[in-house]
Amino acid sequence: MRQKDAFGYSRHRDGHHPAGREARMIRTIDDAEIARVLTYERLIPAMERALTAFSTGAVTQPVRNLIPVEDGQRYLGVMPAVMSESMGAKLVCFYPKNAAAGLPTHLAMIVLFESATGQPLAFLDGRRITEMRTAAVSAAVTRHLAPPDARVLALLGSGVQAQAHLEALRHIGGFEEVRVWSHNPAHAQQFASRHGARAMEAEAAVRGADVIVTATSAQETVLRGEWLKRGAHVNAVGACLPTWRELDDAAMTGSILVVDSREAALRESGDVILSQAQIFAEAGEVFAGRRHVPREATTVFKSLGLAVEDVASARLVYDAVTAGAPADNG
Repeated sequence: MRQKDAFGYSRHRDGHHPAGREARMIRTIDDAEIARVLTYERLIPAMERALTAFSTGAVTQPVRNLIPVEDGQRYLGVMPAVMSESMGAKLVCFYPKNAAAGLPTHLAMIVLFESATGQPLAFLDGRRITEMRTAAVSAAVTRHLAPPDARVLALLGSGVQAQAHLEALRHIGGFEEVRVWSHNPAHAQQFASRHGARAMEAEAAVRGADVIVTATSAQETVLRGEWLKRGAHVNAVGACLPTWRELDDAAMTGSILVVDSREAALRESGDVILSQAQIFAEAGEVFAGRRHVPREATTVFKSLGLAVEDVASARLVYDAVTAGAPADNG
């Protein structure tokens, strides 16, 4: 008999798993299986629960260890986390130089364990999980911080994260207009044609937008605070190194700043470090009701991506695959 714990993961009612051959089998879950079972309907609330657990002290997780392979071009990240029901780690290759060759800039593998026994459960392809959990976290934060009547979405960037954010954000809001900008105008136009958006210059895309996503490989600012209307919400998901940034000082210091992790933001985020913007809250504190952000405020969510998001997503997928059904979080 199985039941769900606080994170929505299935477990046996007595807290133990059967000791037979099935319990000892370590699964390998590829991208095709993940695509079959992982949906934003389940993932968005799962990410909200995972970040609530992180910010309320229910997760053990160090800041990622990022090993330079080639400065500015190739990095290997090591990201472990321990949750109540599951633990694991992601090894992620962050290779910005891959973009020029038409290859993914993020490639990853996740290993998942049972926390109670240390039993290895699965190896999972991490590319799609990374892509979707990042967008799902932004969607969860947007649901709490963006204007309730948000109608205009601006995407700065036209790659996989722009596409993932468009899909995830459409699950939490009814956007009547989608605008897109890219350093490469042809890419922006192609994105616009595929998704019913309008390709525009960055300033024109941002001015008057209710929700803005910056998902670029930029190392210098692409969004200026003077472009933001009062009450706009920004999800900043690029610029994951201390010397890189997407937002200027006016955008960072003129908004209420929410981050996924204070410790990570102060070590990894060039947007936060270089602007010296004050962090108001972690997303999990907002989800838990510990910090309140007025809905009329202009807000920035600086997303760096946390191991707890990967472990929670991996367990969601693992439970769905072993149950033979779409990922369900109860």
